[in-house]
This record gives sequence, C-alpha cells and structure tokens, in this order.
Amino acid sequence: MQLTKHAHACVTVEKDGTRLVIDPGTFTPDAPGAVSEAHAVLITHEHFDHFDEKLIAAALRDRPELLVYGTAAVAAALGGHDGRVRTVSAGSAFTVGSFTVSVHGYRHAAIHSDIPCPDNVGYLIDDGALYHPGDAYFAPDAAVRTLLLPTSGPWTKLGEAADYVRAVKPERVIQIHELMLSDLGQASTATILGENGLTGLPIERVEPGTGVEL
Repeated sequence: MQLTKHAHACVTVEKDGTRLVIDPGTFTPDAPGAVSEAHAVLITHEHFDHFDEKLIAAALRDRPELLVYGTAAVAAALGGHDGRVRTVSAGSAFTVGSFTVSVHGYRHAAIHSDIPCPDNVGYLIDDGALYHPGDAYFAPDAAVRTLLLPTSGPWTKLGEAADYVRAVKPERVIQIHELMLSDLGQASTATILGENGLTGLPIERVEPGTGVEL
C-alpha cells in the first residue's frame, strides 16, 4: 500500500489500482487533485478542515463513479446521489476495490463545553494496516500497524496523545493534523512524543506531497 501525505488531515492510500482519499478539507491545497483521482472519499466528520463540502459535491456531480463515505451529518450535507453517498458509524464495514475498511469511534474530542462535539469516526484500512482517527483519540479494538496521529488543533494535548499511542500500540506513527504547529513546534512535539520521549516510537513527519510505503 502506498500512502501519500497531503497538508493537514488528508491522506491518499493506493493499492492494486484503487485510490482512497481520507479527509480532503479546505486546509489541503491539493485536495481537488487528490479527489479527482479517487475511487472513494472517506470523511471522518463534518468540520471544514476535514470536509470541503463544495469540493466533494462538485466531484459527485462530475464523476458518477465516485463513492463517498461519512457520518450522518456529512451524508445530509451532500444528499444521496443515487446511493453513492453512504452513511457509516462505529461497527460499519465496507470494501472499495481491493481495500477493506472498518469504522470505529463515535464522537469528536472535546474542545470546550460551549462547543458541540459532532460525530466522528475513524477508518481502519486492511485489517489494521492503517488507522485514521479523525479528530479523536479513540483506540480501536484491533491491532494497528500504522497510526496517523493528530498533533495540533484546539482539542489536542500532548499528554493525551502520548497515552493514545500507548493504548493503540502501533508499530509505526505518522503525524497528521499538523498545520497549526510551526516547524519548531513540530520538532518539539516529535521529541516529546517520539522514540526517546513518551511513546518510545519515532513520530514520522512526512512532508505534504510525499509518498511512503506501508
């Protein structure tokens, strides 16, 4: 499987000619190009930095083969499009081409009591090869080889991130959701959480546009 990191929370995964794009939001400048080549788009929740509603709606109109998976709020925003927009929740499972996907988690991490927490799901790809948690530190009840770890945002906290990695016990950690951190902040976060820090695992910083093998 090939993973391509895009800016912020968005990644593309490709295997055997099938491409999935997860969380193409408005903070991802090359999201239109990624979506244009996707067989399916997976959305963890409706926040704009994960879900560019106008982009996905236009892609659904222009590409009758495109599938979109997301929470009930995402599906309501897009409409049915003849069954191509599919609502998922914890316990859902589906296949796209050669990929198998299971769905985990329920709610967005708390930001403040005055700010509602929307539904948020995580996507486990190919029996644990990759897990994208969206905006939550929810540990799936499954083995995870590569964890995509959010490292910045109004809901994140380094101590909770460390405990999350410890709970998931992945073999590999790749940073996502990093856009609110400067280079210094990313380096500091990787030091605190990384191989010689709280988790004992390297925190891989993959530059946007770069691909890695999983």
